Amino acid sequence: MNILEEIAELKAKRNALILAHNYTKPEIQDIADFVGDSLELSRKAVECTAPVIVFCGVRFMAETAKILSPESIVLHPNPLSGCPMADMADPDAVAAYRKEHPEALIVAYVNTTAATKTEVDLCCTSGNAEKLISTIPAEQEILFLPDANLGSNIASKLNRKIDLWPGCCPTHNKIMPEHIQAAKEKHPGALVLVHPECRPAVVKLADQALSTGGMLKFVQESDCREFIIGTECGILHRMKKENPEKEFYPLEPEVLCPNMKRITLEDVLFALRDLEPRIELDEAERKKAKAPIDRMLEILP
Repeated sequence: MNILEEIAELKAKRNALILAHNYTKPEIQDIADFVGDSLELSRKAVECTAPVIVFCGVRFMAETAKILSPESIVLHPNPLSGCPMADMADPDAVAAYRKEHPEALIVAYVNTTAATKTEVDLCCTSGNAEKLISTIPAEQEILFLPDANLGSNIASKLNRKIDLWPGCCPTHNKIMPEHIQAAKEKHPGALVLVHPECRPAVVKLADQALSTGGMLKFVQESDCREFIIGTECGILHRMKKENPEKEFYPLEPEVLCPNMKRITLEDVLFALRDLEPRIELDEAERKKAKAPIDRMLEILP
């Protein structure tokens, strides 16, 4: 029996659901029941009735699944698969900001820890952040955390003032304008799609700034045959599978998130076998962290 057969057997035995982010390794995406971006995966967690969820993504995503599906055992196959950006917004520092700015509405990108979510008013994703913030009255003071690039891009698009937390995605922040320009020179007929976690100067050079889910939808619906992809390279696997007749060009150097790539087939196998490592949250913390996510899903169901 090979490892794929072992995983399938254990998955059936545990009645488990495997969720994977678009940035995980191709072989992880191929064994998943559902592959998506953070918003899509959040919605799957809400709908989930499986007794076991194997979450293949970085830790905050697995925490979000546990927040939304508390009755399920949520397994995070590799505990080292964390998110540096999520760790940039320390909950104590956020609480201190609130004391200094009691009138501010604190909007947190879902890329935050469960502990930090307990200190905020509203969550958002890269796919719905612009729409969500546009529903907030213009006179309302807003702090956006932890990604200053995403916050800055939204502020620019909506033409409104937003206070920005000094954080970023190290992977997307490495993409520079010259990388986009070089790719455009090499592939002049291609449309440029970038993630809104990229620097504002990079977003200005793109044809579209979209979440990974937004990119996949755009590519499927577009008449264009060539695309330069300015996000983590894991998404190319799904893009090519879903659009075999189209060409996709990654940036050079390759955009790679080492943490997303930590999860292996062996990790998934051992997690299903041992029902470990589990995401465990204090119930009071879980409920408090769920409130800003619930508000997000109420405003944009």
